[in-house]
Parts: sequence; C-alpha cells; structure tokens
Amino acid sequence: MEDLEKQLICPICLELFTKPVVILPCQHNLCRKCANDVFQSSNPYLSTRTASSGGRFRCPSCRHEVVLDRHGVYGLQRNLLVENIIDMFKQQSSSSTPAPERKEETPMCDVHEDEKINIFCVTHSVPTCSMCKVFGAHKDCEVAPISSIYQTKRTELSDGITMMVGNNDRMQGIISQLEEACRAIEENGRRQKTLVCEKFDHLYTILEERKRVMSQRVTAEQEEKVNYIRSLTKKYGDHLEESCKIVERGIQTLEEPEMAVFLQSTKPLLKKIAEVSSTAHLDKVEVGYENMDHYTVDFRKEGKALRSIDFIQGEATEIVCGSTPQLCFIFLCLFL
Repeated sequence: MEDLEKQLICPICLELFTKPVVILPCQHNLCRKCANDVFQSSNPYLSTRTASSGGRFRCPSCRHEVVLDRHGVYGLQRNLLVENIIDMFKQQSSSSTPAPERKEETPMCDVHEDEKINIFCVTHSVPTCSMCKVFGAHKDCEVAPISSIYQTKRTELSDGITMMVGNNDRMQGIISQLEEACRAIEENGRRQKTLVCEKFDHLYTILEERKRVMSQRVTAEQEEKVNYIRSLTKKYGDHLEESCKIVERGIQTLEEPEMAVFLQSTKPLLKKIAEVSSTAHLDKVEVGYENMDHYTVDFRKEGKALRSIDFIQGEATEIVCGSTPQLCFIFLCLFL
C-alpha cells in the first residue's frame, strides 16, 4: 500500500492527487489546480481570467515542454483511471485502518448472541457460528473455516478490481482514440471544404474569363457595324442636303421672267440635277446586315454538366472518360 501511495503523490503539492487529475503528453499526472498554479507562475502576464489562453508548460517531473492550446491547462485530458485508483485507495485505507474504539468489537451471531461468527456456510453463502452448525439452521449445510473463505473472497475481489482497472485503462485509451478521431474529422472536414471552395473559385475565374472574351467579340462587331451605318447615314444625309439645295435653285430658276437668263441657268442646273439624281456612288446595306444571331449560344449541355458536378469516387480520369468535350473542359478546370 505504501508503494501504491507513493505513485499517487502529486509532484507539486506532495499530497494525494486532488481530482480532477490531468495527464500530460509525457504521461505524468498532476492535480489540475497545481498544474494551473505552475502555468500561472510561469506566465505572469496572463491574468486569472485568461488562464484558458494557450502557452508553454514544462512538466515538473521530467521537464518536458508542453505546448497548450487555447484552452490552456483546462484543455489537458483528465486521467479517469488514476482518479478511480485514488478512490479505491482511500476506501481501502479507511477499511484497513479500523478505529481504536472498534478493536475489541467482533461480529456475534444473531441467533446465539454469546457465540462469535467463526465459520462460513457454503450452502447459503453466509457467515455463521459453530452453534448454528451443530444445533441450528445450518446443521445440514456444508461449512468451511471463515479464514479460508475470507482469503478466497479477498482474492476474487482483488482479481475483480485488477480486471476493472485494466478495463478502465482500455476504456481510457478508447476515449482518447475517439477524441483524436473527432479532432481529425473536424480538421479534415475544414480542409476539404477549403479545397472544394478553391476549385469552385477557379472554375468561376475561367467562366468569367470566357464571358469577357465572348462579350468582347460581340461588342467589337457591334461597334464596327454601328460605325459603318453611321458613316453611311452621314453620306446619305450630305447627298440629301445637296439635292434639297438644287431643288431650291430649280424653283428660283422657274420664277425667272427673262427667257435669255432662264436658258442660261437651265443647262448647268439640269446637269447638276442629273448628277444628284444618281445614288450609284452610295453603298447599299445588305438585307440582314443588322442581324447578330450568329453569336447565339446554347449552354444546355454545359449546364447539365455543371449540375452533375459531385465528389469523385476514384481517379479523376475515370469520370472524365467518355464525357462530352464541354464536360471534360469543366472537370479539367476543377482539377487544375
């Protein structure tokens, strides 16, 4: 018992561990209160209210340095196995050290009050006295010395405790593995969500670039056609203005009363009318020139491919194989 008690002494307060007991990565145990006191003393700039902040902690037993997370000392794992052993040790210590006033007390038989309980009835699994075996209710029962049964039951109880301690140790290991698995799942989930978002952002960038290039092509032809129509409109406008001026000159000439003057003005005017009446030098707009339907797009296949985007079950090539060129393009964008 003394050797066991030495193993249950806290290296800081030199007393039995006070629950909760925390276990360090170096496998040494400390009272959480003692560990917090050491952490506070080694980090004087952290107030009590910020005791759950991360920092560095040095094990007082082996001087191994431990990096604490944001929970600080309170993020260290509890050693439930040591806590259970402490409880059993305290119970065993209290039962193995009887009080002085009970030293002379010996269990007496309930039936024969003057007889001490000194034998054990194996048949009924109860302690009894010799008189009960000779004359009482247990005279036909199988009995055994109480000392031998005591040793047997004590061995059974000790083996049961040892088995439970082993089971608790295994349970503690399973709990640690489950907690580690939980942390790994959370970390892996965050990493994969980040990767998925990066792939989609890359796809958005490619789509935006394609939209910009295709829009520029439409805009370039639009501006070219609009500029041509505007220049042609200006030519027709200039021709119309000149024609109106000639019509006005012709009306003025018709009002000339002198025949000689009239005839002098008529020849050049008729020549000018013949020139202006001709529009052969002006370009003609082709039918459907204003149409821009040749830039029509059909993204139904691409939309179907986008709606089918999902997590791959094997190699990326297995999914891309046999797909349409548009689908291959989209998946290649995702995996670049």
